[in-house]
Amino acid sequence: MSKMQEKLKYRLIGLFVIVLSAGILFPLFFNGDGYRERHLESAIPEVPLLPEVVAIEPQSITLPDTSEVAAPEEPRPVVKKSAELVKKIERKKPVISVDEDKPVLDKQGVPVAWTLQLATFSDEGNAKELRTQLIGAGHKVYTRKNGTLVKVYVGPDFQRSNLESLKTRLKKDLNLDGIIVRFSTR
Repeated sequence: MSKMQEKLKYRLIGLFVIVLSAGILFPLFFNGDGYRERHLESAIPEVPLLPEVVAIEPQSITLPDTSEVAAPEEPRPVVKKSAELVKKIERKKPVISVDEDKPVLDKQGVPVAWTLQLATFSDEGNAKELRTQLIGAGHKVYTRKNGTLVKVYVGPDFQRSNLESLKTRLKKDLNLDGIIVRFSTR
């Protein structure tokens, strides 16, 4: 035998011994004793039962007959109004003249509304104070900030004549001389 064949023979024998020992030892070490199968509980709920179908028949309720005129109610006693309450009611009552100063639409079909600009303040606190005073007097008031200036407005109203009468009343009551401008949402 040559030296080459002997080396091959030893290598084959060594390979056979390794495979045989692996075949014997593998089942001993890897028999599955250390492995425990995980048994997780299912988080999936059971299939729900289908709801029971209930047949509901519509019921018509007969309404009372309203073809007869109702009987008049008992007269109620009239509460006397104080002169101060009458003045408040009259002051808040809007005066709308259908013939004069009719509301109109502009070119886009938007109603033209007017508002009374009463004052312009550089201090926002002063504007809030005037707004609170005017709201207390029962007026519709809003403010708009333009840069550092805050403007106080009363209105809006569709009839300019209403704002003109309000302007004269505020001039007399609060000594505020405003200007009437076209109302805009900006």
